[in-house]
Amino acid sequence: MSRYHQLGKIPHKRHTTFKKEDGSLYQEELFGTAGFVGRSSLIYHLYPPTVVSEIKQVSDLTPKIAIEKNMKALSFQGFSLPQTEDYLESRKVLFVNNDLKIGLAAPKSFSANYFYRNSDSDEMLFIHVGSGTLKTMYGNLNFKYGDYLIIPKGTTYQIDFDTQENRILFIESAGAITTPNRYRNNYGQLLEHSPFCERDFRLPENLETHDEKGQFKILSKKQNILWEYTHENHPFDVVGWDGFNYPYAFSIFDFEPITGRVHLPPPIHQTWEAPGFVVCSFVPRMYDYHPQAIPSPYHHSNIDSEEILYYVDGDFMSRNNIQKGQITLHPGGIPHGPHPGAIERSVGKKETEELAVMIDPFSPMMITEDAMKLQVADYYKSWNH
Repeated sequence: MSRYHQLGKIPHKRHTTFKKEDGSLYQEELFGTAGFVGRSSLIYHLYPPTVVSEIKQVSDLTPKIAIEKNMKALSFQGFSLPQTEDYLESRKVLFVNNDLKIGLAAPKSFSANYFYRNSDSDEMLFIHVGSGTLKTMYGNLNFKYGDYLIIPKGTTYQIDFDTQENRILFIESAGAITTPNRYRNNYGQLLEHSPFCERDFRLPENLETHDEKGQFKILSKKQNILWEYTHENHPFDVVGWDGFNYPYAFSIFDFEPITGRVHLPPPIHQTWEAPGFVVCSFVPRMYDYHPQAIPSPYHHSNIDSEEILYYVDGDFMSRNNIQKGQITLHPGGIPHGPHPGAIERSVGKKETEELAVMIDPFSPMMITEDAMKLQVADYYKSWNH
C-alpha cells in the first residue's frame, strides 16, 4: 500500500546527523526493496542493526512435494491440521510454485525465545481464529478474526496471541503484495469506485523502543533454509521511522462488495495482487437484481490459472457440504462450476452470508505431503451426485 507513515522521532532531513542526548548518533537504516527503487522506509536505531555474534543454519524448510503435476479437483480439511505449541513449528505449506507458497498454521503461542524474519517473501496472514498483536520495529498492530496482515519481506516480527486456539491461512509471495493497481490513481490514492479506502487500513502504532543488550535470536528464512542469527542489540531498538514500507492490517469485513443486475466475474472480489497471483474476498452481499438473474456462478474453465478457495464462514452458495477451514483446488485447463443443485437453489435468493478467501495463481501449484494428510477423498466425484 503506497501511503506515507511516520512514528517516533526522526531528523528534519534524511542522511544527516541525528544525535542522542549524550551526543552520540542514532543509527540510520534504509529498509527497502528492488535495489533502492522500490518501497522503502528510513529507520533510526539506538545501536547499529549489524552487530551479530553468531550465525548458524538450523533446518531445511523446503516443502516435500507429493504431487508435482496435477489435473484433478482436490479438497482439504484445513481444521484437521493439529494444533502445535509454537508458531513456526505450526506453519505447514500445502501448495507451492515459483511465485508463492500457500499454507496453514494452528499455533498455541509464539515463543518469546526468538524473533522471525522471512527474507524471501512478503507474507500475508489471514486470521481465521484468534486474536493478538503483531509486534515489529515499526510498532504494534492489533488483529482479530477476519484480518489480513501484510508483512513486507525482511520484516522481523513476533506475535503475542491473546488465545491458545489460533488458525491462520498464510501466503508467502516472492513479489510485493499490494492493492490492485486498477483501484489506484497515478498518485497511489485509492479511487472512489474501489471496494475499500485508506480509512480501512490499520497502520502500526504504539512504537516501543527497547534499549536492551543481550543475546537476541532471530530465525531468518532465506531460500527455504532457516538460519539463526544472534544479535547483541534488541531488534526493536527503534526511536523513529518514516516511509512507505511497513506492515499493516485490513479486515475482510471492511471489503465493500460490488454487485450488478447479473452475475459478475470473480475480479470484482479482488482485494490483493502480486506477481503471479491475485487474492479475492467473498463477503456477505446482495445478490444480482435482474428479475431473471441466476446468482450462482456459471461453469467456467480456468485455462490460465488455478483456483484455490479457503472457506471461512457461512453457507457458500456454489458448494455442497463445505465446512469452515476447508480448501478446494481447481486446476487450470479444465472446467469447474457449482455443485449439483446449487444453480437451482440460488434462483430467487436475495443475498448471501458467505465468507471466503480465493487465491488464483497464474502458474500450476504443486501439492505437498502436508496437504495430502488433510485431503478429502474423491472430491472430484462430488459433481456426480
